[in-house]
Amino acid sequence: MTEREMPKSGDEGALMKRSRAVLGNSIKAGLMVTVLASGFSAMTYEPASAQGLFQRLFNPENHRKQRERERQDQLREQAAKVKVSAPRYLNYSPDTLKKVSLTPLSEVKPAEIEPADAEATNRQQEAETVVVDSETTSQEPVVLSEFDKARPALKGMSVMALPEIGDALIAYYGEHSQFVWIEDGKVSSKAKSMRNALARADKFALNPQDYFVSLPETDGLDEAARNEALMRFEMKLSAAALSYVLDATRGRVDPNRISQYHDLPRHKVDLAAALAEFTSSSDMGGKLEAHQPQNEHFKKLTGELARLKAEDEEADQIVIAPGTFLKAGKSSPEMKNIVAAVQKNGSDELRAAHAETLAAYDGAELYSPELVDLVKTFQKEAKLTPDGIVGKNTIKAMVGETNAAKIAKVELAMERSRWIPEELGDRKVFINQAAFTATYTSPGEVPLSMRVVVGKKSNQTNFFYDKIEIVEYNPYWGVPYSIIVNEMLPKLAQDPSYLDRAGYEVTTPGGRQISSTAVDWYAVASKQQSINVRQYPGRSNALGEVKILFPNKHHIYMHDTPAKSLFKKDMRAYSHGCIRLHDPKAMAAAVLGKSKDYVTSRISEGRNEQEKVAGDIPVYVSYFTAWPEMDGSIAYYSDVYDRDRYLLKALEKTEAARAKARAS
Repeated sequence: MTEREMPKSGDEGALMKRSRAVLGNSIKAGLMVTVLASGFSAMTYEPASAQGLFQRLFNPENHRKQRERERQDQLREQAAKVKVSAPRYLNYSPDTLKKVSLTPLSEVKPAEIEPADAEATNRQQEAETVVVDSETTSQEPVVLSEFDKARPALKGMSVMALPEIGDALIAYYGEHSQFVWIEDGKVSSKAKSMRNALARADKFALNPQDYFVSLPETDGLDEAARNEALMRFEMKLSAAALSYVLDATRGRVDPNRISQYHDLPRHKVDLAAALAEFTSSSDMGGKLEAHQPQNEHFKKLTGELARLKAEDEEADQIVIAPGTFLKAGKSSPEMKNIVAAVQKNGSDELRAAHAETLAAYDGAELYSPELVDLVKTFQKEAKLTPDGIVGKNTIKAMVGETNAAKIAKVELAMERSRWIPEELGDRKVFINQAAFTATYTSPGEVPLSMRVVVGKKSNQTNFFYDKIEIVEYNPYWGVPYSIIVNEMLPKLAQDPSYLDRAGYEVTTPGGRQISSTAVDWYAVASKQQSINVRQYPGRSNALGEVKILFPNKHHIYMHDTPAKSLFKKDMRAYSHGCIRLHDPKAMAAAVLGKSKDYVTSRISEGRNEQEKVAGDIPVYVSYFTAWPEMDGSIAYYSDVYDRDRYLLKALEKTEAARAKARAS
């Protein structure tokens, strides 16, 4: 603009006003065009509303909020797709029997040939086959054993056996040149004793058919055929005896192939040594039974199995109509069956305490106060809530298991007993998930037993054992990855600050604390980013005031809980897999060897601290639907996780595979 064109100073204000007016009209026109193009032609805008729309379109804060809304929408969509799967049950694959070739045993090796003294040689020259050992410088004559003379029969022979049994046969007979089961060319008395002992395998919840070996037919056979028949019997009986030893020691089923909830190493068995034991003993029954677990609980289960099999099947089974539900003061035609069931299955102490009520009962249908007291006592004995209400759980306890169902549970308990160590230890904690109990035992002390809450069916507690190492006071709760993804992610999608407000600490792998709003939770869920989440100690902490650690890959431990009401329930499968203790202070005191007051004082200090547990205290996180009580009786429990069903299927597949191998 030239000097001539420049406006005079008096006109500058007017010019600026006109410019702003033009600009304002242009903006309004532009905005109106935008609105019309967006389909809002019916709307009119005043200058104030135009300015608001301008703010919404061009204000950076609005853009940031919009981006955050879009991010949360995306997180909600992604969170719905990402889940951490729980362990699962597997399609069980039984141990596979193989055709084991015995040909490697068919040749006599020089080391196996025993020199004969001159006098013996002269006496037996006519009767025995004499071989000269060409590798000795003395050319000393040697005599073959009866077994060595029969070795050629092993060429081309095979037996169906588990690979480890085949290895044991080759190892043992490769080093020994004597029959174990044949004497003077006939089946020995030891072999007959072994066959009889194997036939009694069902005494220990094993299948006698798995170990049956028929006697050899040797009449009318020439020497070669006779040697073959005897040698086949020898190898089959040795394989059967070793199969029994293996089953008795480690069980017929590999639990880790049943489900990912099982974490139990199979026991190692020295089978060649077991075969050597049979050689040096005449008591085959005793030697076989010595390979069964020798602990008290297995002996009690064995005794219970014998008792159940001797009982008259279902002779006096009492039936209470399904669906019966009875409260005090009500009437039911099932009242007479309820009283009969209590009288039959209640303890002697119960019958003595309520003798007058039982004697006076005349078959009436009214659920009177006296009968309510009777039922409450029964419920207390059965470890049910003593509320006097006759419902599903009480009826099940009253009627009891059928004899056949009890036998099945005891046999499964005996199989499971072989999965855990034979010696459980003097000091130990034994948790039975099916019973919802944890029991601490130590020599010379009264056992400490308490109710527990275990994992719900969708978050089952694993079956494993470990050693207790640490007691932690006022613990943090380190939130497992599965809970972050499955339960917290949907909440974070709705409210990114959820963890900050709910008393959780969020940190990077390096330990730097950050806000939950700063985390890309989808990246965490998809394992593209690592993050640590833990809940601060306090009243609302999921672990309560104390936890007892036995570090394991399943992240399972015993702990306190603020949810005390669940211990009143009879069925207590509510946790994410950990063991919630009804009296955690008492358990902590027991494993520490301290008083409960000591534990309470440590908690009251309010600090998060750990204390190491001295000594060797194993913990067994087990699952038994039949198990000995403190008084020696066998208690029966519901199969809360359906694990009995899966174990039965595994046993059926095992027996089918073995039957097929026998037939081949």
